[in-house]
Amino acid sequence: MPTLETFLTFLAALALLEISPGPDMMLTIARGIGQGRRIALLCVLGNVFIAGFVQVSFLVLGLVTVVHAWPMALDILRWVGAAYLIWLGIKMLATSGTDTRLKRTVRISGKQALKEGAINSLTNPKSVLFMFAFLPQFVDPAVGPIWLQLLIFGVIQKLAGIFSLGTVAMASGSFGEWLGKHPGFLKWQERFTGGVMIGLGLRMLLGGSAMSPGKGQ
Repeated sequence: MPTLETFLTFLAALALLEISPGPDMMLTIARGIGQGRRIALLCVLGNVFIAGFVQVSFLVLGLVTVVHAWPMALDILRWVGAAYLIWLGIKMLATSGTDTRLKRTVRISGKQALKEGAINSLTNPKSVLFMFAFLPQFVDPAVGPIWLQLLIFGVIQKLAGIFSLGTVAMASGSFGEWLGKHPGFLKWQERFTGGVMIGLGLRMLLGGSAMSPGKGQ
């Protein structure tokens, strides 16, 4: 099981990253504005539960298989993941504010909303790449099975979408109207999140497994 210190650090980093607008949040807002809370919430459920099951399963089974075959893989993945977070943060800073428009969407049924939410997350390669870059940074083989730690972190990350995306779905009408009047909000949100990703990536890259017991915070 993850240590309390690692768990709290993970929650703090996840909370900062969850507030960043991305494809899933923009879809939720667009559906809320176009068809109301129910359809927006169904999109969220498709994203969290359907896509989440596939993504977390892929993360746990795939990564654990690789680590068992090649123990060094976890350390290498940490370094590559840290570099990816830094690159992603720099990219967000460089492209912030270049496209703050909400996409227009056609009306769909509740079943289609579930499917759309899942597909939107599954076809966004950043979702899986981010999970592989972000979650392993908090895994410490010394405190428990790798698969269990990945499962815990992965489930928490996806369930966090119920709160973040669910809140957006409930307030999508007002939030969407507010975004239309304040397009600069997304730009600064992207810059803030980009800075967080760079900081987290540098911390992991320079400190190795910074979440391991005995290493400074």
